[in-house]
Amino acid sequence: MATSKLQALWNHPAGPKTIHFWAPTFKWGISIANIADFQKPPETLSYPQQIVITGTGLVWSRYSTVITPKNWNLFSVSLGMAVTGIYQLTRKIKHDYESEAAPIIAKE
Repeated sequence: MATSKLQALWNHPAGPKTIHFWAPTFKWGISIANIADFQKPPETLSYPQQIVITGTGLVWSRYSTVITPKNWNLFSVSLGMAVTGIYQLTRKIKHDYESEAAPIIAKE
């Protein structure tokens, strides 16, 4: 029974013999690295890197539901990439623009 399930996985259209299986695996590594960067100070974050991570996540989360067979692993990791990218961009923008605006002190 276990052999037939393993053979079914091996021969599946989104199984280990296809890029549909391995692409999300590598993207999980990028997502985990981006989550690890939550501890970094915002001034060390890169706009281009986070824009690419966010854009890639948004595009591929949509595309993964259009291809046949639907690749839910690719969808979930892409959605995770988009969310972490948006979070990092938000941190960077808040740091860059809120820290520049000095509070106005009223003199009496």
